Amino acid sequence: MRILLTGGSGVLGRAAVPRLREQGHEVVAPARDELDLFDAAAVRDAVRPAEAVFHLATRIPPRGRRKEPGVWAENDRLRAEASALLVDAALAAATEVYVQPSVVFVYPPGPANEATPVGDVPASLRSALAAEAEAARFADAGRRGIALRLGSLWGPGTGSDEADDDRSLWVEDAGTALVAALAAPSGLYNVVADGAAVSNELFKRASGWCPLR
Repeated sequence: MRILLTGGSGVLGRAAVPRLREQGHEVVAPARDELDLFDAAAVRDAVRPAEAVFHLATRIPPRGRRKEPGVWAENDRLRAEASALLVDAALAAATEVYVQPSVVFVYPPGPANEATPVGDVPASLRSALAAEAEAARFADAGRRGIALRLGSLWGPGTGSDEADDDRSLWVEDAGTALVAALAAPSGLYNVVADGAAVSNELFKRASGWCPLR
C-alpha cells in the first residue's frame, strides 16, 4: 500500500515507519521543509497517489512550557487545520484509509472505554477532538477513517523511561498499533497498555493488536 505519513521524524513516526515498511508498504514521509501542511494545493499533490494517509505530525511543547500562553497554537493547527486539509485531499483522491492519532486524556479520571463521554476538555485538547472529527468525516464519506486515542507514551524518544500513570502506552506498542490500524474498520479506538484504566479491548478485537508492555 502507498502511504503518505506526516510527522515521520517524530516519536510516533519513528516507531511506525520501519514497521510499515517491514510489512511491505511504500511509505512517503516528507520532512517539515518538504511539505507545508497548511498549503492546500501542496497537500492535494502529496495525497493524490496515496492509498492511505497517517497524520502523525504534532508540535507538543516541552513539559516545562506547556502552561505558557500560545505555546500550543502550532500543535492545535496541525491537529485541526492540517487534518482537515488532509481529509479534503484524501476524499478528492482515491485514498482508502485515513489514520489519526488522538489522546486518552479527553476522558475524565477513572475507568473509561470508547462509550465514556469526554470530560471537561481543556483548550489544549480541543484540537484533538477536532482531529478525531476529521477521521469520522472521512468514514462518513464511505472510506475507512480510524482515530486512535493513545495513552501516555513512554520509552525511547518520549522523555519517560517508564510508565508514569495508569493510562500509559509503550511507544513501540504505539508503533505496532498504527500498523494494526490498517486492518481495523472505521471507528474511534483506545490504545493503551493492558490493565490500564482505559480499556483497549475494542481495538484489540477490531485489529488483532496486542501490546507487549
